[in-house]
Amino acid sequence: MDKEKALQTIAPVLAESGCFLVGLDISKDNDITIAIEKEHGEVDLEDCIRVNDVFVEAFDRDVEDYSLTVTSAGLDQPFRVMGQYIKAIGSAVDVRFRGGKKLTGILVAADEEGVTLRYSQKEKTDGKKKVTVEHEDAFPFGEINSVMPHIEFSK
Repeated sequence: MDKEKALQTIAPVLAESGCFLVGLDISKDNDITIAIEKEHGEVDLEDCIRVNDVFVEAFDRDVEDYSLTVTSAGLDQPFRVMGQYIKAIGSAVDVRFRGGKKLTGILVAADEEGVTLRYSQKEKTDGKKKVTVEHEDAFPFGEINSVMPHIEFSK
């Protein structure tokens, strides 16, 4: 399966649907997974069906011998493309750093260099008492292992 041809095939339907590609993975056995995200709102079943139909129309399964899965980018998966970061600005995210540190905060900005995060942290003051201190710091991607949506379950 030619990945470039696959990308070119689905690009128009993604644009028409207001979606963008998060990942197109092709295994050595031709198991194809296409993950998409919507620029505004959520990916729905119709978005996935449209991408599936365009792909199946362009590539004959009997000739290419492939399996196809079209899915939305998972909430439990790290961001893979800049569009996901841009969409998440203003939302809570979990950032895992190299070395094991983890921060949860509001994604303020993102660009090709890294992310800016607003977060609260308990810190010691002059005495023994800890107080909550607000921070807004930029972190380069070189220090980050992953960024993903923060999921909070209500009681």
